[in-house]
Amino acid sequence: MTDPRWDNCLRMIANNVTRQQFNTWFAPVTFGSFDEGQRLLTLCMPSPFIREYIEAHFLRLFRAVLQHYFGADVRLRYEIKVDATDDIKVIEEQTGASVAVKTPFRTTGLNTSPRPLQQLDSQLRADYTFDNFIEGNCNKLPRTVGLAIAQNPHQATFNPLFIYGGSGVGKTHLVNAIGLRLKELHPELRVLYVSAHLFQVQYTDSVRQNTVNDFIAFYQSIDVLIIDDIQEFATLQKTQLAFFHIFNHLHQNGRQLILTSDRPPVALQGMEERLLTRFKWGLLAEIERPNQALRRDILFYKIRRDGLTVSTPVVDYIAQHVDKSIRDLEGVLTSLMAYSVVNNSDIDINMAERVIARTVGLSNQRQAITLESILEQTCHFFDIDRDDVLSSSRKAPVVLARQVTMYLAQQHTPLSTTKIGAYIGRRGHATVIHSCQAIAQRMQSDTEFRNRIAELERML
Repeated sequence: MTDPRWDNCLRMIANNVTRQQFNTWFAPVTFGSFDEGQRLLTLCMPSPFIREYIEAHFLRLFRAVLQHYFGADVRLRYEIKVDATDDIKVIEEQTGASVAVKTPFRTTGLNTSPRPLQQLDSQLRADYTFDNFIEGNCNKLPRTVGLAIAQNPHQATFNPLFIYGGSGVGKTHLVNAIGLRLKELHPELRVLYVSAHLFQVQYTDSVRQNTVNDFIAFYQSIDVLIIDDIQEFATLQKTQLAFFHIFNHLHQNGRQLILTSDRPPVALQGMEERLLTRFKWGLLAEIERPNQALRRDILFYKIRRDGLTVSTPVVDYIAQHVDKSIRDLEGVLTSLMAYSVVNNSDIDINMAERVIARTVGLSNQRQAITLESILEQTCHFFDIDRDDVLSSSRKAPVVLARQVTMYLAQQHTPLSTTKIGAYIGRRGHATVIHSCQAIAQRMQSDTEFRNRIAELERML
């Protein structure tokens, strides 16, 4: 049963907004009841998203219309069905707190019968598992946390899990591995992996087709939502708004969110501050560019998996020269296998050199990173004299340049800590280990310092 005054409200609103705006945001709102004594108007909405959008964009119009037909002293209450499977109703007064009531949702003009959730394709890649995700110092933290989430998806400590790092370092592999392990251990959960680009396309389609409510309801039904490359939401304000409401609903109901980005939240230009704040609620975990030791382990794993025969010197050569991403390592190995089969020849360093030059765009004239080149570039970067770094000086700027040199030498050369220490002022391997640990710990806690070291690495 409706009220003629509410019908008049809808007509007046329709005359002041576009047809698409009316059909999307106001047509789903239905009359609940009006208590003349308490001057309390109850309106029914299918999702919190609609209420929040109306208040964010049409509040002045909405209030003026309601006061015109129901009186200036009208008070507004919303009834919002937030869970189709559990018949949970949320009653929200415009100036009051929310109260969740375990009762059937009663309304006129809305389908009140619970609908069973459809079977969900999680869109996970079956080949991206923990078994073939090689652990190293650069990815140990996010991998460990991912396993903890898979074991206990209802914990709140790591929600959301925000994983960031450069292209090709393994972010997509890791989040798919988390999703697959979750499905293995908790098959009852609705787990969904989706790229930020696909999410944006789906949202745009839902706006065009006037199915935004269905879009929001679907994503609010997910137990574990994994969104890859969240940085693609930057500048897309309407998509960000939709995701903001989905994020809030899932987080408030104890659902897990896992997000990836090519940069930390602080560097996400064009993203709303309220989203950036929420990204920091859980854990920020960086996957760094793989160091030479991890690149070597990855190569040996893939060589064994593919049944290739590649000598250790060739593996070391590839690990030394292909240092940008895991994706580049895979491309080089695939090309080497193809060249070997076509030419019926063994994989040697000469073949590796040619393939690297063609596959990842490295010039044959490119010099390998050496300890001397690291020392020279670091001294130039910090404006420190080379002789001071090799001396016994304990001045803070000199010590920092010396420790950074040792750290970068460990990351980018095959030299042992003993050889690194001997080269840099005849220092012992314990000094080198301590220096590397000090730099790694500072990079973990100091974002600005980590960015400076990354800038220096790009110059090597």
